[in-house]
Amino acid sequence: MRDSVARLNKEIVDCRRCPRLVEHRERVAREKRRAYRDWEYWGKAVPGFGDAEARLLIVGLAPGAHGSNRTGRMFTGDSSGDLLYRTLYETGFASQALAESREDGMQLHDAFITARARCAPPDNKPRPEEYRNCQPFLERELKLLKNVRVVVALGRIAMDGYLGILQAEGKIGSRSEYRFAHGAVYPMEPPLPALVVSYHPSRQNTQTGRLTEEMFLQVFREAQNIVK
Repeated sequence: MRDSVARLNKEIVDCRRCPRLVEHRERVAREKRRAYRDWEYWGKAVPGFGDAEARLLIVGLAPGAHGSNRTGRMFTGDSSGDLLYRTLYETGFASQALAESREDGMQLHDAFITARARCAPPDNKPRPEEYRNCQPFLERELKLLKNVRVVVALGRIAMDGYLGILQAEGKIGSRSEYRFAHGAVYPMEPPLPALVVSYHPSRQNTQTGRLTEEMFLQVFREAQNIVK
C-alpha cells in the first residue's frame, strides 16, 4: 500500500511503543489541570499538522502535557504554540493567529509542523530510546513531504534529530559543521532543503528574554525568503 501523510498520522495516533510515555500521557489526560477540567484531553500520540505540499517544515521537540496532549494538534493550547502560530500568521503561513483546539478552523498554508517525539514526556524530557522509537515517523515525513525547501528546527534537540537522520541516510557528512545558534542559516546541497535554526519558543526562553518575539519573527521571515 502506498504511504501517505494520512496513513502515517493514523499510525502515529495508534502508537504505544514507549510504555513510560503512554502511562504519562494517559495519566495527565485523566487527572487534567484545573483550568482545563471540562476538556476531554487527547491523551494520545500527536500527529503532524499542516499542508502536505508544504515548502516549510517546522520541527519541534515534543507535545506539551496540557497543550498538544490536551488538544491533539501540534503546538496548540500552550504559550509555545501561541507564539508560533502568531508568527506563522504574520508571515502568511497560517490562516489565523490563535490556535486553541483541533476544531478552531486553523489552516496552514505552505507549512507543516512536526516534532521529534510525539507523546508528552515527564518533565518535558524524552529518553534517548524514546526518541529512537519515534524517529521512523520523522523519517517517513521527510520522504512524504516532497516539496520542502526549508526546515526550521526549534531548539538544539530538534536540530540534532533532523541532522542525525540526514547523516544516517548518507546525505551529509559530519554534523560538527552545523553549530546550534539562534538565527543560523545553513544552505544544503540540493535537493536538500536549507536549515534555519531557532531557540525553542518555550516559556523558559521567552520569559527570560532569551527569545523575543522579534527574534522569532526574524527566523520565519528568513524562512519565508528562502521559500519564495
